Amino acid sequence: MELHVRYEGDDDPDKCTARKLARFDLAALHRSPRSVPSGVVLDPHAERALSPADPDDVLVALDCSWETAEAEAFKLDGPHRALPFLVAGNPVSHGTPFRLNTAEAFAAGAYILGHESLAAELMSKFRWGHTFLELNAEPLERYAGCADSAEVVAVQQEYLDLAEE
Repeated sequence: MELHVRYEGDDDPDKCTARKLARFDLAALHRSPRSVPSGVVLDPHAERALSPADPDDVLVALDCSWETAEAEAFKLDGPHRALPFLVAGNPVSHGTPFRLNTAEAFAAGAYILGHESLAAELMSKFRWGHTFLELNAEPLERYAGCADSAEVVAVQQEYLDLAEE
C-alpha cells in the first residue's frame, strides 16, 4: 500500500507526523495537489465511510492544521472517504474523537483496509503510537470486519450512542 500526503506545512515541523513518516520512507510528501496520485482520500468531510470494500493500493491524506482543514483543502483526485469514530492517542489531541493526526489517520485507514501490520509499523515510529492502537483496538477490529461503508456506519453509531451516555 502506498501512502501519499498533500503537505501544507502549516504545523510545527518538529511535531509533524507526516514528515516523520516520510523520513522513514513510509509516506511520500507532495507540496502541489497536482503531484498527488489518485487514491482513496481520507477526508473528514466525505459522505461515505472508509470500509474494507474500498481500494487498498493508495491512501492519500492532507497534512494541515485542523484550523485550516476546510472541505476546499481536500480537493484531491480519487474517492473520498471519512474515517469512522476513533479516538486520538497523540499527546496534542489525546482522547478527542475524530481528531486524528496524519499518522493516526493512515494507521486507521491501513488497518480498516486489512493492512494491520502496516498500521502497527506506522505507529511504532511514535512514542505514543501504541496508545492510539490500544485505545481503538476494538473499533478498528470491528470496522475491518465490515463488508461495506453502510456496515461501518452502523458500527460507528454504536460507539456514538455509547459516547452520548
